[in-house]
Amino acid sequence: MTNLPPTDSFIGLLAAELRDLKRTAPQRSFRKGQVIFKQGDVGDGVYLVEEGAVEISAMINEDDNRVLSFLGPSTFFGEMAVLDGQPRSATASAAEDTVVSFIPREAMLRALGQSPELLASLVREFSLRMRHFDQRFLEEVLQAERLAMVGSFAQSIVHDFKSPLNIIGFAAELAADEGATPEHRTEAKTQICRQVDRMTNMINELLEFTRGSSRSVTLEPTIYREFVDEFIRQIGPEAAEKSVKIRCENPAPALALALDRGRLLHVFYNLVNNAIDVMPEGGTITLRFRVRDDEVETELEDTGPGIAPEIKARLFQPFTTHGKTHGTGLGLSICKRIIEDHRGRIHARSEPGGGAVFSFTLPLLGEQDGK
Repeated sequence: MTNLPPTDSFIGLLAAELRDLKRTAPQRSFRKGQVIFKQGDVGDGVYLVEEGAVEISAMINEDDNRVLSFLGPSTFFGEMAVLDGQPRSATASAAEDTVVSFIPREAMLRALGQSPELLASLVREFSLRMRHFDQRFLEEVLQAERLAMVGSFAQSIVHDFKSPLNIIGFAAELAADEGATPEHRTEAKTQICRQVDRMTNMINELLEFTRGSSRSVTLEPTIYREFVDEFIRQIGPEAAEKSVKIRCENPAPALALALDRGRLLHVFYNLVNNAIDVMPEGGTITLRFRVRDDEVETELEDTGPGIAPEIKARLFQPFTTHGKTHGTGLGLSICKRIIEDHRGRIHARSEPGGGAVFSFTLPLLGEQDGK
């Protein structure tokens, strides 16, 4: 926060040109914290700080008020009302016990009309102050946006980690149960390790996005049907807890694809969890698969409300959200990057009267990929 220095040139002219007016200007006293005028009030004149200090603040969004500057003795404020006659654009409050002189707008305008030099000085001081306020306002807006983004990221991480943490907690209880069999303990260990890997991949993807550059991609030959079946076994219990059924309209092809298993798993989890979020009363997610000449297409269709028209064109752009109380809006943009790193494509649509359909393609394993 910056203290504005006394505006000596303007005050000097004021003393010379408005000596009589200033002498008769009423003085007003304000206790510390008391509002002198509020943002939106009628601009009725100029104030001069005689004693104390004044704090100038402005709203940078609906519920965030930021202090832009402090004004000490021999400085003026409220000058914009003299120039444009519009409502106050900021709030002025006493930063400590303060005394100000008040010159009504009409009296000030008469004096300015009689002294072009005073008018030029006021405009110059106003311009310098606006430069300062613009810079401070921009800094405060950027700071508020950064803080909001950090909060949004934190909310997204907390939400995305809930499911794997719940599974880890359940598996740990199962493994610690006195009556647990060795098979149960082995399964619990497998579940815990799998969910830890899942959270690690989620963090890595988020860090990848914030760095703005892709990680190295490790593609290995993988039987796609085995991959999909394993995912459904993992996600099934989570979905069932929220009354969501996952069904395959047809089996995934038992073909070898070049996959980064951990990253592609993140795509499946993201798309399925997004669908679950928009079906709070439960529903169905249908997977279907098509094999074309050189690629496999995977579709995920939900029974939710569909894609809002206002975000359809920018669905895969970063920070795009609609009607969600959590999330950063990065999930689909990260999915797009992962699919493109697999040399595939991803898009979305809404069926008339139906839910959202997300589809992505993955190339068939070529000879060069199997070497």
